[in-house]
Amino acid sequence: MKIAITGKGGVGKTTIAGLLARTLAADGCRVLAIDADPDANLAAAVGIPTDKLAQLQPFSKMKQLAKQRTGADQNNGGLYVLNPRVDDLPDSYCVEHAGVRLLMMGTVEHGGSGCVCPEHTLLRSLMKHLLLERDDVVIMDMEAGIEHLGRATAEAVDVLIVVVEPGKRSLQTSTQIEQLAADIGIKRIAYIASKVVDDTDLHYLQQALPNKTWLGHLSYSARLRDTDKDGSCAFDIPGAYQSQMAAVKTALLQMVNTSKHSIADIRG
Repeated sequence: MKIAITGKGGVGKTTIAGLLARTLAADGCRVLAIDADPDANLAAAVGIPTDKLAQLQPFSKMKQLAKQRTGADQNNGGLYVLNPRVDDLPDSYCVEHAGVRLLMMGTVEHGGSGCVCPEHTLLRSLMKHLLLERDDVVIMDMEAGIEHLGRATAEAVDVLIVVVEPGKRSLQTSTQIEQLAADIGIKRIAYIASKVVDDTDLHYLQQALPNKTWLGHLSYSARLRDTDKDGSCAFDIPGAYQSQMAAVKTALLQMVNTSKHSIADIRG
């Protein structure tokens, strides 16, 4: 199962990505969390300790690795391999915590616009491998531009989750995201309402986004807000959002028609 999560900055998408990754891992799934947001904060949302976090480096910064894998470090007149081997990289460069393995992608410059630098080539090949060839449950925390995705990998995304909060700017961003998703062929889009105070907020969002698939919501919580401030992991702190995320997980699995057999295939 391959899930991409996006939304306007500040709506809580990284917190939700971390909660969903930990919830699925606690259920026995093999989870690979991908931080594909330039403002990388998914490690904290997953609960990765500081000492482990120090071992993480974005693939976009691994210039020597990119040159080695693409052959750009050889004297070949500027030519290099466009489909380098990457299948060993996820296990070699991830950090693991509570059943979740985390990779940090880093920024893809001019996503999809034709950049042919070794780093971009490595990232595109790695993303293709993660979405098309891995059996893990992949949870990707994306920026609003979903620029790490392209036409070659969009069909592998089972669901694009758009996180929205009650507010016009969040809704405007969600419309832009849907347009970008349609352009690259993502067919399944679902919504999660975030920072919901009461039923009035839910009604506002559902009225503003009619005929959409809603996976659930997370209530506004001062405790949840504080975890974002201090970098702690919401999954490790009791709160209503845990049961709400469990409900989101159930709706998500139903949406992608995951059978008991396929769930068994992705459990460790």
